[in-house]
Amino acid sequence: MKRLVLIPICFLALAVPVVVLAGGGAQGGFDGVVSSIESRYHVHAQRIPFLGLISFISHKATSGGVSGMHVAEIDDFHADVDGEELNKMVEEKLGAEWERVIRETSHSGNSQTLIYMHPEGPQMGLFVLDLDGHEMDVVQVSVDPNHLNESIGKYEHHQVDSSKEARRDDESD
Repeated sequence: MKRLVLIPICFLALAVPVVVLAGGGAQGGFDGVVSSIESRYHVHAQRIPFLGLISFISHKATSGGVSGMHVAEIDDFHADVDGEELNKMVEEKLGAEWERVIRETSHSGNSQTLIYMHPEGPQMGLFVLDLDGHEMDVVQVSVDPNHLNESIGKYEHHQVDSSKEARRDDESD
């Protein structure tokens, strides 16, 4: 009877390494990008504790306008960064469904910004990597473009026709 119990245990012990070697351990997306940066540049990314809870609350507070937040911050980033290599690494880990919309590199090379977008049904996935001097921030978020447009519209400045204003001033005199 004891031998019959050992058979499933041995099977699981042998199956786990096979799954990991076959690609089950390969990371992609946000975590893959952050892990690749950590290993390539020998840095450690700080992640915000309870971000899943914060993301859930923001989803409810914005009526579905913002969700799926991921944030990693790397302080004391002193490595030299080849912009082309960084861009290739990010594209490889994010996958082909993500499209780069902005790539900005300073002349000195110590400042890099990459912004990618990805449709997620009615939502839009945004991935931002920003290296500014010795600090790198990596952010991924899912936003509702319609909700975002409505929110931004509340803060639009409407241009006043100065000729109408001048006529009103003249009439009041």
